Amino acid sequence: MTDSIFSEYPPGLSQAQQEYLVTTIKDWAIQNGLAVRPPPAAIPDGTDLHRVLATNAPVTLFPSPFPAVCFEEAKALQTVYNQLYATITCNEEWLGRVIEDLIDVDDFVANLWKTHLEVKKEGYVQPLSLGLFRSDYMAHVTPGSTPSLKQVEFNTISSSFGGLSALVRTLHAELLMSPPGFPISYPPHHLFESNIPPENNAVETLSGGLAAAHTAYGMSKSTPALPLCVLFVVQDGERNIFDQLALSKHLTQVHKIPVFRLPSNRILNDTLIPSSNSSRPLIYHPPHSPGSAFEVTTVYLRAYYAPDEYKSSKDWTARVHLERSAAIKCPTVLNQLSGCKKIQQVLAEPTGPDHLSSFMSGSDPAVVARLRETFAPQYDLSSDGRGRELALNPETAMKHVLKPQREGGGNNIYKSEIPDFLRSIPEKDWKGWVLMELINPAPNAENVALRNDGEVLRGKVISELGVYGTILWDSTGKALHNDQGGWLLRTKGQEVNEGGVAAGFSSLDSILLY
Repeated sequence: MTDSIFSEYPPGLSQAQQEYLVTTIKDWAIQNGLAVRPPPAAIPDGTDLHRVLATNAPVTLFPSPFPAVCFEEAKALQTVYNQLYATITCNEEWLGRVIEDLIDVDDFVANLWKTHLEVKKEGYVQPLSLGLFRSDYMAHVTPGSTPSLKQVEFNTISSSFGGLSALVRTLHAELLMSPPGFPISYPPHHLFESNIPPENNAVETLSGGLAAAHTAYGMSKSTPALPLCVLFVVQDGERNIFDQLALSKHLTQVHKIPVFRLPSNRILNDTLIPSSNSSRPLIYHPPHSPGSAFEVTTVYLRAYYAPDEYKSSKDWTARVHLERSAAIKCPTVLNQLSGCKKIQQVLAEPTGPDHLSSFMSGSDPAVVARLRETFAPQYDLSSDGRGRELALNPETAMKHVLKPQREGGGNNIYKSEIPDFLRSIPEKDWKGWVLMELINPAPNAENVALRNDGEVLRGKVISELGVYGTILWDSTGKALHNDQGGWLLRTKGQEVNEGGVAAGFSSLDSILLY
């Protein structure tokens, strides 16, 4: 069934049909904000001094077929995953034991842990934590079997592209339905008959999580009381701004919540915590409005997820500053650490203590089993472990990927490169990496990608599904809000190992269920 679907999809395009689609998509993207800032390397020096240029986000011309059974299972499990990672975050002792193995080989992880210890010494004042998560999967296909869902990773910080993914769904749906009942944008294909991509309410879900935190914060802790706001902490020169603006616009227009964007390098300049107030409210002074002051209910980090964003000790001071404040953090340092690949590997261990069942005690055993079924085999690289044997053998290495404790694309080591890479670094540093068995995607899948430099590429592709979830919980792990909704489909060339859209490896896509 899977082979037959992909062997004839997508339909071929004449030169005129392709030009029509490309032109239509380019114009639609700019009209509707399906856009990114162009990378600096793509702009001649002096051309965009005032940062006014934008280009279409990389997108596919066609939606991609994806098995309905995998899509529905990913949605059904998202709130379970939300609760699992909230519970892990609350277990500081267990998290610390796992992180301890990484501290002497990973400075970034070590500094995150130090940030937690520094705030813990003074005492946390905010018991609530917010997670805007995305669980990423592939459909694992084996001949003669129903496709199964396998998790690639679980993202606990800066889970991006909810805003743009919802737009791609609308774009493809309009192309399939225009004019109503008589699609002319695409050549005829049986998958297009009475079939459009499923609804994508990622913006509503993610904004709803931020709004729930804003409400749960309660009244101003300042005297006199200050107006309340949500603060997006962003990278300086952020290219993916339109994705983020979709969320802030929804918060402002639908939830009536003031939202400000603050580059991470301005945190210490534009925010303060009054030393005389034991509640430690985070006060934001908008530079464009002298004399104004807002109390921050929720800090949403779309920055500080990678080591190169901490350019000096000032950035770590800023992270401590945010963490010790009364604002609800999305995520806290501990929740960010729970997203380390090492945590995923420990949960997936087939032998030894059953950590997954421990964290999910009281849950339906059938649900625990379904969650476990999403795990791909993963291994540490201890001297007596199976992982080292698989990684150093050139034949078995071809079936694996080596992952560090990082978010974003461009960090992994794949297949034949694994043995030589490991031998190129000190053996003591191997424990900072996790070996994961590669997932088998649908064979013979094809699509056509429109890159944001205007290039059009057609060929074999691999798609990765992300499902969004939000959860607000207290220090005991009790959820005050737990929701799922919205999805991301990223599609890349079959020969491309990495999968990040922002890193330039993938294109945004949407789904045709089969």
